[in-house]
Amino acid sequence: MTVQSVCVYCGSSAGNNELFGQEAAKLGALLYQLGWKLVYGGGTTGLMGSVASAAMGVRRDGRVHGIIPDALVEKEREPCSDDDGLNEQLSMTVDNHKGSTPLSRACGETTVVSDMHTRKRMMAKESDAFVAMPGGYGTFEEIMECITWSQLGIHNKPIVLFNIDGFYDSLLAFIRNSIDNGFISESNGKIVQVADTAQGVIDKIVQYNAPEGRFNLNWADECEDPRH
Repeated sequence: MTVQSVCVYCGSSAGNNELFGQEAAKLGALLYQLGWKLVYGGGTTGLMGSVASAAMGVRRDGRVHGIIPDALVEKEREPCSDDDGLNEQLSMTVDNHKGSTPLSRACGETTVVSDMHTRKRMMAKESDAFVAMPGGYGTFEEIMECITWSQLGIHNKPIVLFNIDGFYDSLLAFIRNSIDNGFISESNGKIVQVADTAQGVIDKIVQYNAPEGRFNLNWADECEDPRH
C-alpha cells in the first residue's frame, strides 16, 4: 500500500522504562528517513516529544503535524528553544506531568483545536496508518476507537501495536480472551497487528491487508468520513 502519513498514539510521559523513549526515537527517525509524515497529539513531553523530535530529523526539516486541544496547551511556560530544554521535557514522568504541554517548533507544526473530538477526527483524516506505542488511558482510548472503526468498515487502514518490551502483552491477552468468548471474531482479531521493533512497525504497515469478515456498512452519510 502507499503510505504518506502515520498517526502515532503514545504517552505524554516518558514511563519508567528507558526503552520506551529509545524505541520512540527510532520510530520517529525511520519516519523521517522514509519521508512519511508523522501525525500525533501535539505534545512535546514524554514519548510524544521523543517520536516527534526524532521525526523532525537533525536538520528540523521533517514532516510532523501535532494536533492538540487548546485546553492541553501550556500557556504560562515558554516553549523550549534548545535541545537541553527539549530533553528535559522528554524525560517528564507521570508524577510531575500536570496534563498540559508547551509547544515547540522542534516537534513540528502544531494545530490547536477546540476539543478532543475535533482532534481525533483530524488525526484520523490525515493518516494512512495508526500505531500505538506505550501510553495510558488516552492512548488506549484512541487506538481502540481506530480498531472499532475498522471493524465497522469506516476505514481499512493498518493498525499496529508497538509492543515495546511486552508492554501490550496484557491487552493482547484481553483481545484473545474476547475472541475465545465469542465477542470478537477470529478474522477481526487480525485487524490489530503487533511489532516489537521500530522496523517491525514499518514492515507491518507496508504489508498490511485488512482482514475479511469486517462489517460492510454504509457510512456515506457521515459528515466527515475518516477514510478521506
